[in-house]
Amino acid sequence: MSLDTLPALFDEGPVPEANCFGDAAAAQMERMVLDFGRMYQERNEALQEVARAHHDALLRLSRAAEYRDDDTGVHIVRIGYLAWALALRLGQRSTFAALLRKAAPMHDIGKIGVPDGVLKKPGSFTPEERAVMNQHPAIGAEILGRSRIPLFQLAAEVALSHHERWDGTGYPSRLAGEAIPLSGRIVAVVDFFDALTMDRCYRPAFSDARAIEMLRAERGAAFDPRVVDCFLDNIADMIELRDSVTRNRLDFEDLTQDVPLRIVPRDAH
Repeated sequence: MSLDTLPALFDEGPVPEANCFGDAAAAQMERMVLDFGRMYQERNEALQEVARAHHDALLRLSRAAEYRDDDTGVHIVRIGYLAWALALRLGQRSTFAALLRKAAPMHDIGKIGVPDGVLKKPGSFTPEERAVMNQHPAIGAEILGRSRIPLFQLAAEVALSHHERWDGTGYPSRLAGEAIPLSGRIVAVVDFFDALTMDRCYRPAFSDARAIEMLRAERGAAFDPRVVDCFLDNIADMIELRDSVTRNRLDFEDLTQDVPLRIVPRDAH
């Protein structure tokens, strides 16, 4: 090879064609990225819509179960807000508290499988009736736990554990202490207090003062002492929150929104 042929090896003639190919490939790649982005967004929106529809259906089923045991159905909405507030006061992350606010109302969904003759019985249960009633946590967990969505996994955990007792004498698994999930320990306390202070088919509501005494008496027996102490340390705020939910006639739609609680002053009605 002569020195005269060397410049031909470095001839820039083909470079414009390579640049044209590179520009075309880059443009095609950009279109593909945009298409994949749109597909990903549409997929996420579809999944979110399915999750919302699933949540709405289960909340309606929870309300159906609650209507069989409570004339207003507002109890489970209050449970959601109270569990949310208590989780925050316990120092839990806001994401967990918000998820618990949406999950807690489904805690008694399993009551849909309990016969009215047992669910609404005014007196004490027979051993056979108690066995039937004690099945509702497992029924609820079975309904909710079929989904892999985190919200429903948490709701299943709450449904299964909120009747366990700190001292290990609860049901269905006789868990004790911190073996009981925190979600269940929180919901157990707020459910107990709210249920005591509302009229039931078999008794009138207890006063707030009496309900506080009864809750304090179960500290370390039925309930986690730390959760009870936190609830009672913030009792004025908890009572105001409970009353605000009732006063504002809040419903599931409010409960599931990631917005602050709307408060209507007491003298507005």
